[in-house]
Amino acid sequence: MNPSTPDPELSTFSWNAAAFFGRLTDRNRLARRENFVFCRVSGLEGFEEALHNLQSAPAIVAVSDTSEGYMDMNNTPRTRRIKTVFLAMRHALDDMEARQGCFDTLRELFRQFMSVLLQEKTRLEQNRIYLDPQINFTEIERYFFSGAACAYFHIAIDTFTDLRYNPDLWLP
Repeated sequence: MNPSTPDPELSTFSWNAAAFFGRLTDRNRLARRENFVFCRVSGLEGFEEALHNLQSAPAIVAVSDTSEGYMDMNNTPRTRRIKTVFLAMRHALDDMEARQGCFDTLRELFRQFMSVLLQEKTRLEQNRIYLDPQINFTEIERYFFSGAACAYFHIAIDTFTDLRYNPDLWLP
């Protein structure tokens, strides 16, 4: 990337997970070979809606535009945001062998995404944005959506939060 060009994945003290995983989905050989399509969703309800649209795409990577989080007011004030990334891949209904193959693909795609995220972690730390190094991968139960293997993972992002009191922000 050209140093004079703003990074679409970074803004002041934040990281755009959707832009990052959209780029990974577009550039990853496995994702392209398996026809993964990237989309944005709003929480689990949005992911369920995206699954219903799997008629036109055999597999999806979806990042939720909502996040959970909290603020830590101890020594170094920080805000934690937790982003959810969903993965889904269609398979023949009631074909457990095909389902297992889809989960193998989802696990490998997750591993490949994490190999790039490890490099991204170092880059983000230079901008005072910190990724929690523990990222859990969860496979969703069989009956969540028939005919699709589904999984998700959470990424926790910590950013410095300026909590200095500013009297100009308050009425007397």
